[in-house]
Amino acid sequence: MQTMSDNVRRKRAVLMRKAKTNNLKHIAERLGLSVSTVSRVVNNKEYVKEDTRRRVMEALNECNYVPNEIARSLKSKTTHTIGVVLPDISEVFFGEIVKGINKIVSDEGYTVVIVDTNESKKNEQKYLEILYQKRIDALVLATVDLNGDSVKVFLDHSIPVIFIDNVPKLENINSVTINNRGASKLAIDFLIKNGHRDIATIIGSKEETTGSERMQGYIEALEAAGISVNENLIEYGNYKESSGYNCMCNLLSKRKENPFSAVYVTSEMMVFGAVKAIKENGLIIPDDISLIGFDVHDKTGLVRPSIATIRQPEKLIGKITGEMLLQELNSKENQGDSLDMPTRQVILEPHLFGGESVKKINN
Repeated sequence: MQTMSDNVRRKRAVLMRKAKTNNLKHIAERLGLSVSTVSRVVNNKEYVKEDTRRRVMEALNECNYVPNEIARSLKSKTTHTIGVVLPDISEVFFGEIVKGINKIVSDEGYTVVIVDTNESKKNEQKYLEILYQKRIDALVLATVDLNGDSVKVFLDHSIPVIFIDNVPKLENINSVTINNRGASKLAIDFLIKNGHRDIATIIGSKEETTGSERMQGYIEALEAAGISVNENLIEYGNYKESSGYNCMCNLLSKRKENPFSAVYVTSEMMVFGAVKAIKENGLIIPDDISLIGFDVHDKTGLVRPSIATIRQPEKLIGKITGEMLLQELNSKENQGDSLDMPTRQVILEPHLFGGESVKKINN
């Protein structure tokens, strides 16, 4: 009968044999080649005969060789990984941006690592610390912390950082965003052209640039049309479906005293919550309430009525962000650790998708 120590010794022996097999020196000796030649094949370097490269690759496959990426990164001072920190990965908007980034950087050998903060400053700080410890080469951040304290360690160590969606109160930073004030003006002007003057809104957090700028655009569009701003028609959410539902319920509960014919909802998930609240109250879109959203996607075309929405050029945001990352990384490689490139703040224009959720009314 085998004892526990016998089993442990057997397992150790197996692991040692595997370790020996999974060793470049052992493979080189087996093929009668130098370790440097085998290493050049592993690292896909030039100056290796095709026949030799084929023999080495066959031996590596037979031995189930796995490169030691940790050792590689310590030697090259790069991990070829890019961290992307998002507040909600379930939103199509962010998913399209990530796809755009990955399409650009993957061809250059970079891997994208995605984390979801769930709109939490505490989570954002935790994940940024982890990514910094993992030695990522660059960072893309849709921050929920406008102070930017957690990201300063990256900037201080010349690790390229590009902000999307929200921009913190930091100087000399790179960002790719949209004209949020212009986006709200586009939405409100569309409602006004369709005869609406009593327009409610569900805005995101005022502490984030997306929320504050979209709110400012809403106010400016009303004032430009000579419409007084009614504070009772403004609700603040947190971009989640539940907050859109609760905010819409609040607006409907005081509709008799503060009537409105249309509502502008500034995020996709809050739109879904608002639609649910409207339907639960026995109302019909757009017959009873017109609605215009932000970043609403329906690739199936099954949502009826189709939602009028402001759309951001997410694919373009991803493409530009990916290109800026490569420029920063290439510059750092050429300059060493002292990254010295002019910062860029790219602001793109949104567009309006008309949809069927806005009714034309006569005043």
